[in-house]
Amino acid sequence: MFDTSRQAKRRNGPRGHYDLWLLVALIGLASIGVVMVASSSIAVADSQHLGAFYFLRRHLIFLSLGVIAAGAAMRMELKLLEKFAFPLLALAFVLLLAVFVPHFGMRINGARRWLNLLVTTFQPVEAVKLVLVVYVASYLVRHRESVETRFLGLFKPVCVAGVIVLLLLAQPDFGSATLVIAVTIAMVWLGGARPIFLFLMGLPLMPLLYVAATGESYRMKRLTSFLDPWKDPFNDGFQLTQSLMAIGRGEWDGVGLGSSVLKLSYLPEAHTDFIFAVIGEELGLAGVMLVIGLFALAVGRGLYLGLKGVEVGQRFAGYVAFGVSLMLAMQAIVSVGVNLGALPTKGLTLPLISYGGSSMVLTCAMAGVLLRATFEINRALDARQMATRMPAAVAAADAKVAPLPRAAEAA
Repeated sequence: MFDTSRQAKRRNGPRGHYDLWLLVALIGLASIGVVMVASSSIAVADSQHLGAFYFLRRHLIFLSLGVIAAGAAMRMELKLLEKFAFPLLALAFVLLLAVFVPHFGMRINGARRWLNLLVTTFQPVEAVKLVLVVYVASYLVRHRESVETRFLGLFKPVCVAGVIVLLLLAQPDFGSATLVIAVTIAMVWLGGARPIFLFLMGLPLMPLLYVAATGESYRMKRLTSFLDPWKDPFNDGFQLTQSLMAIGRGEWDGVGLGSSVLKLSYLPEAHTDFIFAVIGEELGLAGVMLVIGLFALAVGRGLYLGLKGVEVGQRFAGYVAFGVSLMLAMQAIVSVGVNLGALPTKGLTLPLISYGGSSMVLTCAMAGVLLRATFEINRALDARQMATRMPAAVAAADAKVAPLPRAAEAA
């Protein structure tokens, strides 16, 4: 027999729903990514004799895996992630150390950032980004008072981020290391930490980042070449000058989809790090503003609902929404800034748009976790609205009850 009481409770109880505007923005970005990967990767694939649509097919495969991962994350209660925050963090450290294991870790272009999984490669830092958000969110929930009032309350999350940064710098991956520090500090600040505490805690990391940025000649050239890329346009400034020419050619409405010239073996990494430049050339300012607008919508909705989550007591969901939104925002800002010459060159892709394997799958998983957070926050908001409506409904029902006749009262 069916339990009608449980059915009634589910039907009449608080209902959660995924944020529609956030979902539209994420789907829009992924759709633009498919189109632009198809357009930007043809010349790259032909030059490597892989077939014109080699990278597009792989991108669609990874995007499909990402959609599956996002769907699983959207169906999973966040309390499960909160429960396993520590084991996930330990797994993240193991993955970061595994890249240094001979034959298992892969060295590409002088960097050890990938694991060899035989059929494909995996970049552990993409998983670490999500794990870090989950860990910091769980810490902020468990140590709320300590974070808000004590200097040492920030010690553990900042130290965890510091160890991750050291492992990333050893690979080396300066872009991801900067992203980890920035997101951790921003999350802890949104969790109520005093700015002076954050400044004092982060102060020892500044010399470390400076040494890491200037310790190698190629990194120093990256930091200086973006200031004047035309000084050496065929060497240190080659990537940026090609990117600026591509964006400049696009003008207002672009040269037309598929008609980019700079992607034809001129613009390096046209389908990954510099895909935004191809968007600017082919779709013009209109396409650029569309992409930026979709990112702004997704991040804005995530931050807004994160704030609502903290207000209604869904603190873990709120902090997760903060963290994932900040991770997407900062990576997009860095990628766009690099393409526009506003920031030094970093090896960061444009989330949900650039071609990628593990980066695409894990970014979709992060998007799924963000959507799950909005579901639980909206469910809590609905429960609060039901609680406020209930007394008014009871009072209205009582007012409708007519007083008993005097004869009935006498009887």
